Amino acid sequence: MPAKKQLNGSADEVEIAFYDAIARGDLDAMMALWAEDEEIVCVHPNSPRLVGHAEIRASWEAIFENGSMHIHTRQLHAMHNLLTAVHSVIEELHPKDQIAQDVHIIATNVYIKTPRGWRIATHHASVAAGSAPVDLTKADVLH
Repeated sequence: MPAKKQLNGSADEVEIAFYDAIARGDLDAMMALWAEDEEIVCVHPNSPRLVGHAEIRASWEAIFENGSMHIHTRQLHAMHNLLTAVHSVIEELHPKDQIAQDVHIIATNVYIKTPRGWRIATHHASVAAGSAPVDLTKADVLH
């Protein structure tokens, strides 16, 4: 396995780098963000659970062969402690050269603090039924 780039930022910065790697279709940058542990897990929407670097790398490689995509995340719900961060987000998927659809993905990203900095331990994404939920932090709400 190639040496991983040093990333000493926060879990939030790793998450930004994760979605940036997806937008650029950059497999090496993507895989540099994952923990070195072979127990890492990735679940893509409507797909089986993948465990370990080889399975996860192969899945992202296949995804990137279809082109990059922009994913806008919103409604972050985050829980943090000294060694773990869990982010629940709603992903708005914008495939390149396609008309936007009313599809939203609910994703959970788990980060762990390692000697090499924060890294992804789990990414689990599922297509959610129905319309995307309203972001109450941006909606006009009367009290």
